[in-house]
Amino acid sequence: MPEGPELHLASHFVNEACRELVFGGCVEKSPVSRNPEVPFESSAYSISALARGKELRLTLSPLPGAQPPREPLALVFRFGMTGSFQLVPSDALPPHAHLRFYTAPPGPRLALCFVDIRRFGHWDLGGEWQPGRGPCVLLEYEQFRENVLRNLADKAFDQPICEALLDQRFFNGIGNYLRAEILYRLRIPPFEKARTVLEALQQRRPSPELTLSQKIRAKLQNPDLLELCHSVPKEVVQLGGKGYGSESGEEDFAAFRAWLRCYSAPGMSSLRDRHGRTIWFQGDPGPLAPKGGKSRKKSQGAQQGPEDEVEVPPSPNKAPSRTQRAQRGLPKQTTAQVPEGTSLQQDPEAPPVPDKGKRRRRKATSGGLSSATSSGEGWTAAASSPGGRDGSVLGRSM
Repeated sequence: MPEGPELHLASHFVNEACRELVFGGCVEKSPVSRNPEVPFESSAYSISALARGKELRLTLSPLPGAQPPREPLALVFRFGMTGSFQLVPSDALPPHAHLRFYTAPPGPRLALCFVDIRRFGHWDLGGEWQPGRGPCVLLEYEQFRENVLRNLADKAFDQPICEALLDQRFFNGIGNYLRAEILYRLRIPPFEKARTVLEALQQRRPSPELTLSQKIRAKLQNPDLLELCHSVPKEVVQLGGKGYGSESGEEDFAAFRAWLRCYSAPGMSSLRDRHGRTIWFQGDPGPLAPKGGKSRKKSQGAQQGPEDEVEVPPSPNKAPSRTQRAQRGLPKQTTAQVPEGTSLQQDPEAPPVPDKGKRRRRKATSGGLSSATSSGEGWTAAASSPGGRDGSVLGRSM
C-alpha cells in the first residue's frame, strides 16, 4: 500500500496533469463502490491536490461564471492497498475506476479516475484530514518531531520500534518499506523497545561552540531516527518517475528497487511483527522479537515468499461469516463482541492476523511506484506497494 512519498507523488501528478484542464458536469461514482456519492456539479471547474502523510485532498473549484453557482468541494482520499489516479480518454476508462471527473468541451473528453482494484481505498467529503493522524513526516517535520518526543509516555512506545513506526498518530506517512530502510541505516534492531530508542533523542543537543554550518554538516553526517523519517521519504520523492509501479518491468520501479537497501533485499533477514507484517533487517532482531518467530534470510535471486501474500480482511461492517470463523479457528462472534469503533492502533490497510488456526492467503498484486507517466492507456499515478505489504497503524477508515 502507498506510503507518504507515494501520496506526495500522486498529488504532484494530479496538479501537473490537470493544471491546464477545465472539468465540467457531474462527478460519477461506480455502482459497486461503497464510498459516498459526490454531490458536485459545475459547468466549469478546476482540480488541485495536496498530500499530507497517507492522505490526499482533492479540491474541486468552480471557475468564475460557472453554473450553477456553488462553493468549492474538497474530498480526502486514503488509497488503501491499490489506489491510484489516472487521466485517460473518457471512452477508455480503466477497470475499477470508482470515481470519475470529466473534462468539459471543447477538445477531447478526458476523465480523471480514482482507480482501486481491491476497493480498500476510501474518500470522505468535506476536506478534513482524518482525526488522530499526526503531522506529516515529509511536510511538517518540526511539528512531527515535537509530537513524538512530547508523547514518549504513550503506551505506543512500549512496543518494538518497528511497530511504533507504523503508528500514524506519530509517524504519519511511514509504512513497511520505509521503516525497514530507516532502521537499517541506523543499525537499530527492529524489536528494540521504541521508548529506549527515542528517549536518547530528547537529550541530543548540538554543541553551542559549533557554527551553523558545522551544526548542519553534523546533522547530515549523523542523522537520528526522526531526521531519517523525514529525509528517507524525501529521497523516494526525489527519485521522480512513478515510485511504485504496477508492472515489474517498469523502468521507474527498477530504479526504486535499486534504491532499496534492506526491504526484501537479498541477504536480509525477516520476521513478522505481532500484527503479521513482515519487517526486514540485518543482524540481531532485538529483545522484543516475537517468541518462536523464525527469522528467514532472502537469498540472491530468491522468488517472492510468504511475506508477499496478504489475507483479505472482512468488511468493516460485518462480523466474520461462519465459514470464515471455521477457517480461522475463531469463536462464534456475538453482537456484544463486535466492537462499535476501532482503535487508532488498528490498521485497516493491513491484513489482520488471527490468533488461532490457519490463515487463508491471497496473492497480492505486484506493486509499483507511479508519479505521472504517459502511455497508450493514458496518464497514471499509482500507489500500491511492493507485494502490497506496507502496513501502517491507524483507525478503521482508510
